[in-house]
Amino acid sequence: MISSLRKITSIALMCFFTVTAFYQAQAADFPSKRLTLICPWAAGGGTDTILRGLARNTEPFLGQTITIVNKTGGSGAIGHAAGVRARADGYTATMVTFDILTLPPQGFVPFTYKDYDLLMRVNMDPAAITVPIDAPYDTIEEFVTYAKANPGKIKVGHAGPGTAWHLAGSIFAEKVGIDLAYVPYSGAAPAVTALVGKHIQAVSVSPAEVRGQVEGGTVKILAVMNDERVSGFPEVPTMKEAGFDVSFGTWRGLAVPNSTPDEAKKILHDAFKKGMESEGFKKFAADTGLGVSYMSAEDWENDLSSSSESVANTMKNLGLAR
Repeated sequence: MISSLRKITSIALMCFFTVTAFYQAQAADFPSKRLTLICPWAAGGGTDTILRGLARNTEPFLGQTITIVNKTGGSGAIGHAAGVRARADGYTATMVTFDILTLPPQGFVPFTYKDYDLLMRVNMDPAAITVPIDAPYDTIEEFVTYAKANPGKIKVGHAGPGTAWHLAGSIFAEKVGIDLAYVPYSGAAPAVTALVGKHIQAVSVSPAEVRGQVEGGTVKILAVMNDERVSGFPEVPTMKEAGFDVSFGTWRGLAVPNSTPDEAKKILHDAFKKGMESEGFKKFAADTGLGVSYMSAEDWENDLSSSSESVANTMKNLGLAR
């Protein structure tokens, strides 16, 4: 029996060292093929836009092509779930969004941000109230006055139930004392398309996500939910300038499945950070109006740990949590 145990132990150790050597060899060659980045939101939205810009400027530092795959639906649940389930070899990463904190309280997903290994935070953007160019209000004060005189008449599009942009509209309405009707879409881009088509009367997405329509003269931003004006939209006032104490936004960052090799994570982090710091990406972010906000994996983990509970409580108070 002792002899058999020794044989089993010997075989187990041989297997362990063989597998270890295999993964070490793979890590040494990483990356040796095309990489995939999962975007949980529709093409054309803020998450998709910044992810494509970052990928394009990071490819030279990885020496490989990066493919963006949009997996939409379920208020971001489908894409985030695909990221969690992906093979943990470093070749698939996900741009996780603020919604990874809002999905679990709603009971939409059986996982949390802890099921990812975080790489780095990339971006932060405030929410804004945007309306058609010919809307019967030109300021956020006039919008609020109109909404109070027409409770429930203004339809506000957002990126899906319980998403950051849904919360933005809800928090804004609660703060200023108005009643709005909310219309969910599969991302910010479809919501903005509906706004341009006059199917809804407003959206509560980021300024960057309506930049093209603002420049095209089809919509106007009334105010941003930020403590100060956004650099790409200096003419747009903040909510606080109008006397409304509303400040809210979203963030986006890169993550890989748990158990991804440390060496692969380091290579990915360093390459994407160089991509963020490149002149090409800086110009891209400035041109699109997207906010660049780097945070290391450790600092981001601490930030999510402290904010996840407060987000869950906010959703509960808004009746959006199970």
